[in-house]
Amino acid sequence: QVQLEESGGGLVQAGGSLRLSCAASGRTFGSYAMGWFRQAPGKAREFVAAITRGGVSTFYADSVKDRFTISRDNAKNTVYLQMNSLKPEDTAVYYCAASANLVPSQRTSGYDYWGQGTQVTVSS
Repeated sequence: QVQLEESGGGLVQAGGSLRLSCAASGRTFGSYAMGWFRQAPGKAREFVAAITRGGVSTFYADSVKDRFTISRDNAKNTVYLQMNSLKPEDTAVYYCAASANLVPSQRTSGYDYWGQGTQVTVSS
């Protein structure tokens, strides 16, 4: 069992930056690939970024590539999402998720545990 808690969301102007954190409970954090997803009002939850268990490999949605960076600190049981050059279309609730799969999926069905989400609002 893994419990996830996101933090760091808020209101920011377009062009600004935010860093989201996701703290995980338990001593098996390093056994899970981690992902970030987001869901805007009236839209399906979509993949944003993912990172392998050891942090060697990362994956990004085309819409955030070169602007967002996912990282993790297994000693702190935490995964991060650094978001730069934010756009109004990045406005959404952001969720972190844990996957037992060796290679993290871009599908929500590929994840076993989810956090409650943190709101990110980007004003124009």
